Amino acid sequence: MQYIHRTLERKFLKMSSFFKAVLVTGARQVGKTTMLKHLAENENRTYVSMDNQMARSLAKTDPVLFFQTYKPPIIIDEIQKAPELFEQIKIMCDETDKRGLFWLTGSQQYHLISNIRETLAGRIGILELYSFSKNETDNIVFPNELDFTLDCLLERQKTSGKNDIVDIFEHIWKGGMPAALNADEEQRQEYFNSYIETYLMRDVSEEGGITDTVRFRRFLNACAALTSEQVNYSTLAEAADISQPTAKAWLLLLESLGIIYLLKPFANNELKRLAKTPKLYFCDTGLCAYLSMWLTRDTLMNGAASGHYFENYVVAELLKNYSYSQSKVHLSYYRDSNAKEIDVLIEENGRIHPLEIKKSANPNRREIKKYEVLDKTGMQLGAGGVICMCEEVIPINSRNSFIPCNLI
Repeated sequence: MQYIHRTLERKFLKMSSFFKAVLVTGARQVGKTTMLKHLAENENRTYVSMDNQMARSLAKTDPVLFFQTYKPPIIIDEIQKAPELFEQIKIMCDETDKRGLFWLTGSQQYHLISNIRETLAGRIGILELYSFSKNETDNIVFPNELDFTLDCLLERQKTSGKNDIVDIFEHIWKGGMPAALNADEEQRQEYFNSYIETYLMRDVSEEGGITDTVRFRRFLNACAALTSEQVNYSTLAEAADISQPTAKAWLLLLESLGIIYLLKPFANNELKRLAKTPKLYFCDTGLCAYLSMWLTRDTLMNGAASGHYFENYVVAELLKNYSYSQSKVHLSYYRDSNAKEIDVLIEENGRIHPLEIKKSANPNRREIKKYEVLDKTGMQLGAGGVICMCEEVIPINSRNSFIPCNLI
């Protein structure tokens, strides 16, 4: 299969020229190793995986001998399986001025990150890779950073084709897991089934001590049924026949494994009575569609949940875009006690970009009226609009536009 370029490559190489070690985390099977091996093609870089039992045993018992055997510059795969190496990596980083010596991958786990931050503070850059975005699979590279201004959107429109709902829902239904991209319907179902049974169940057992796979599978299905909604712990607990504190712990575990994304509610000192509960999204919509048994693209596209899946897709694409981009932003959503809701707020440099998400190709212009509630925040309002299925960019007013979802 031909290599598909990842948007994270630019940022990874930049961090590698600055830090002595760089860690790429993310859910299982999203393509971390493939990306690093591709970037190392033209350089003499050792590769070793901690899935290799002999290498792992050496790493655990004698880290010094390990690095005499596998010399830097090096790629170490699944580093979370040999945390004993961190101390030796720290020593070796401090002995040299060379950058990018250690390229590490690790499945996204809470213990791994806290352990690395403690040991390698200041020496390591940590980046996260997600499954393929639609732009990556379509090989689209936008010439500019996304800021939602009309100029920015019109510039992006030149690169991308016309927005097409069948094309979008094909990606939503398939998802972006590299191994499932070219699979047919039957193969894809088997892929996701084995992904859950082998990787996910093993990880939740190792990381969270969860051995009740039947209840956990029910919990996963309940999460998929609640996608794009506020988290309801009692519904999740009831569906899986567990307590609410257990439901909360399991949800945080899924978040730490890179399976789900919890969009935090907007918080502001000037505004009272705001929602406190996060909203639940899947990092890969294909896995979510499989769990809810949407077996074809068309049944999903025409089904009752299509609006929820469209929202999940847009939030996941925004998350990927900003994880890989130059500018750091804060994503949240707005909901107050008067049931006013804004789907996504993007905060950067003291400015808020408000965004509504609608599956319609012709949403109501009045959607942007609710943005007025943000005037009380004391923050500057930036460009925003309604991300939807319209075919091309249409200005609504001087600050907001109807934004085709294929431009994010």
